[in-house]
Amino acid sequence: MTAGLLLCVLAVAFETQAVLTAMPAAAADLGDLHLYAWAFTAVMIPQIVAIAVAGRWCDTRGPRQPFTLGLALFATGVVIAALAPSMVVLLIGRAVQGLGAGGISLTLMVVTGRAYSPVDRARVMTWFSACWMLPSFVGPAIAAWLSEHLSWHWVFWSVLPFLGLGAVFLLPGLHGLPDHGEASDGDHVPVHAALAVALGIAMLQAAGQRIEPLSLAWAFGGLVLLGAWVRRLMPRGFTPFGAGLSSTVMARLVTAGSFMGMQAFLPLMLTQRGASLLAAGASITIASAGWLAGSWLQARPWLLLSRDRIIVLGAGCVTAGLAVVTTGAALPATGLWLPVAGFTVCGFGMGLATASTSLVVMQLSGVAELGRNTSSLQVGEMLGNALLAGLAGTLFATLGPRGDTALTFGAIAALLTVTAALSVVWALRIGHVENHSARH
Repeated sequence: MTAGLLLCVLAVAFETQAVLTAMPAAAADLGDLHLYAWAFTAVMIPQIVAIAVAGRWCDTRGPRQPFTLGLALFATGVVIAALAPSMVVLLIGRAVQGLGAGGISLTLMVVTGRAYSPVDRARVMTWFSACWMLPSFVGPAIAAWLSEHLSWHWVFWSVLPFLGLGAVFLLPGLHGLPDHGEASDGDHVPVHAALAVALGIAMLQAAGQRIEPLSLAWAFGGLVLLGAWVRRLMPRGFTPFGAGLSSTVMARLVTAGSFMGMQAFLPLMLTQRGASLLAAGASITIASAGWLAGSWLQARPWLLLSRDRIIVLGAGCVTAGLAVVTTGAALPATGLWLPVAGFTVCGFGMGLATASTSLVVMQLSGVAELGRNTSSLQVGEMLGNALLAGLAGTLFATLGPRGDTALTFGAIAALLTVTAALSVVWALRIGHVENHSARH
């Protein structure tokens, strides 16, 4: 089962990291560059619905069924994207991938919380990070080679073997886990709320793609949907600045969204400055090394910081790293090293914060609520990713046509630096959470 968990993380990670490198080539081939940001949010938005459904399913019937369906949907989306003759079809494939990835990622976290002891979970999260980061070292190079010598379509085809092998290992192991059907339907995130939030995010991004009077109506409608329904996707008793689970979800939402928003546009910025696809992909690889280092550090028994303080440290590193990226983006004469160095610091912070927020949710959740609360954490992450990547896409759509890359990407990085700084505020409000992997 452990091997299956790691292989599934590896499959989703390889697709994510490789596509980051291949997307500039896909956009050049398919056209419709104004839809570039949608290639990322088309994956994130459906995940909100999938995660909510999978969390409900795991708590009532166990993780096997949502994992199997998620795997099938992800593979179907990969095939659609691999065959895409246009940007619109590629976006459809990416949306189907998002539905599958949401089910897979939620299921893997629930299995981790149920199958491993609190001491072992920190180590498992480090292994997850290692599997997530491994494709970052080889994925960009493979994606660049495939895109330049064959076609970017082959980047998607190369994902399927990992999915099949992960299923072979993991599915038999899921039979041994109890269903934990204690939770009633009223204990779960309502699916219609997830649909409303996903639609609200899509409307906000649609409003930002073209600034015109009709955009105000789209933006207003999106904000209404989010305001009315997003609280239903959060943990029971959620308040935006509440301690415990509430602030943990908010810290993850803003930290991950700030990081992913920059990650979506960093390769494009570097290629527009004349870097090759391989060099642009290397920036993601180097940042991934920082992520792996942060994830390794959070599991060390000699790290005597509490879990909440590790999250504060991670959020602070993401903020500081994005400030360095902003400087490099606004001053092209500094070359490639400054934004790459800053993004590596961001990766280190994400390695600390991502693993620790997941562990805090596991520690603060009862068995019957683990699916729901893990769902809330991951929905929050997808919400942050989609909103901030969409906001970055709005800036790109507005400033990009001017041809001033320093202004365009400098503004994107500066915005994300400010949002990352807010994540530090939420991290400070979590309250003390014991670090079970530390030796006291």
